[in-house]
Amino acid sequence: MMTITPEAAKQIQLSAQHSQAQGLPLRIAAERKADGHFHYQMGFDEVQQVGDVVFAQEGVSVIIDAVSARLLKGAWLDFVDLEGRLEFVFMNPNDPHYRPPQV
Repeated sequence: MMTITPEAAKQIQLSAQHSQAQGLPLRIAAERKADGHFHYQMGFDEVQQVGDVVFAQEGVSVIIDAVSARLLKGAWLDFVDLEGRLEFVFMNPNDPHYRPPQV
């Protein structure tokens, strides 16, 4: 399973309010591209498919398809300030191009 940070959860909840999606789970998907990079997608989705992984964390309900769940195992979704821009970031040790943040 992946981890949703408190900062990301807060922003997800705000996004749900602003887009009239309150109460809908967040669907997260990951795909491995031909060059090995991972591509991520997120959006509110009320439709649950067979094989989906469903969990709640930090007050956010999340749906992940089975293939994405394998790619996201152990990943973190955070919401951070990157050089003056606030954005979601995936920290995923399964991605061969991932580099952990330097402390």
